[in-house]
Amino acid sequence: MTTEQKNLILATVPILKEHGVLLTTHFYARMFKHNPELKNVFNIGNQQAGKQQTALAMAVLAYAENIADPMVLLPVVDRIGHKHTSLDIRPEHYIIVGNHLLASIQEVLGEAATPAILDAWKVAYNQLAALMSGYEATLYKQQTVKQNGWTGWRLFKVGLKQMESAEICSFYLYPADGGKVTSHEPGQYLSIKLFLPELKMNQIRQYSISNVPTDEYYRISVKRETGTDLDANGLISNRLHDEIQEGDLVELTSPAGSFTLPDNLNAPVTFISGGVGLTPFVSMVHHLAQKQTGHPITWLHGCRSQEVHAFKHNLDKLVAENKNLQQHIFYNNCTPANREDGIYEGYLDINHIDNLLHEPQTHYFICGPSVFIKKQFNDLKALGVDSQYIFFEEFGPQLLNLN
Repeated sequence: MTTEQKNLILATVPILKEHGVLLTTHFYARMFKHNPELKNVFNIGNQQAGKQQTALAMAVLAYAENIADPMVLLPVVDRIGHKHTSLDIRPEHYIIVGNHLLASIQEVLGEAATPAILDAWKVAYNQLAALMSGYEATLYKQQTVKQNGWTGWRLFKVGLKQMESAEICSFYLYPADGGKVTSHEPGQYLSIKLFLPELKMNQIRQYSISNVPTDEYYRISVKRETGTDLDANGLISNRLHDEIQEGDLVELTSPAGSFTLPDNLNAPVTFISGGVGLTPFVSMVHHLAQKQTGHPITWLHGCRSQEVHAFKHNLDKLVAENKNLQQHIFYNNCTPANREDGIYEGYLDINHIDNLLHEPQTHYFICGPSVFIKKQFNDLKALGVDSQYIFFEEFGPQLLNLN
């Protein structure tokens, strides 16, 4: 890009701040009108809730603000790259998206979208597309060179379906071809593709892998959603609960995601989860227990009641067998029978735990609803924890910007 083109991109930043969501909303509507087949790729539930439009607006704004040095966005590129490979996004998709994004800029901005500005954004988008598709090509290559690795969609059979709580069900997924699976990194997720009769289209949903790494199978643990006005995310979760049975076939892509334990981790670890946000931590905690790192491992979990607390008995056993592992549990509804050591009543609040250790360089991992993540992050910061040691996974489009 020329210096002049970069300056033109920077000049659009105020417009993107004010009208970014309007632009991305127009973009998605335009793209789905002309390329309705992409509705099978994009999350319609997030579209209906406006989350995807907001997330894209934030991403476009961040790219424009950092057009002078896009490499500072590499952590974002990594996160989006993992999501794209889990959706089997390929270079040809960038061409379609680019055409509709540039047309939307012209249609939304009108006369303000001068030929010079459109040319600058065309160059900027092509630069971004090359960066993203190049990074994703590297991720695809990494998947194929792994033992038992693959790219694209692969058929799996549900070998076992098991309830873990009153509302969370685990699905043990084995390759339909009888082969092996590539060993995942604890904390990663899978994409599963299902046809939704209600929408007359395929939808893709990501679920954290909840088992210890193995080459035999993957396990996902899915929460049943309740309510009369479910979006596509809830419809997929409930279809898994109600319709998918042992022996049925489903399509999966390879494990993806960078919300994982560092390879060289040599420090205490604290996990903080809310509700079904505990699923990636089940894999992480078991993995650390197997490694016997010698460092303290602490798990704080909050949910509505013991009845919806998945894996509780399994984790109680793990705590009893590992002197370095302790847990603190918060139940919104805590009956007298539930009250025992390490169990608190109310919403999870780290300030209510008197003996909670905060050793230097402790790594904190947070997973749960966005409001939950924000509270835990701010509480840790208030206790003096450096943000470089706080990691979080937000289910769905990344909307939180914490530092």
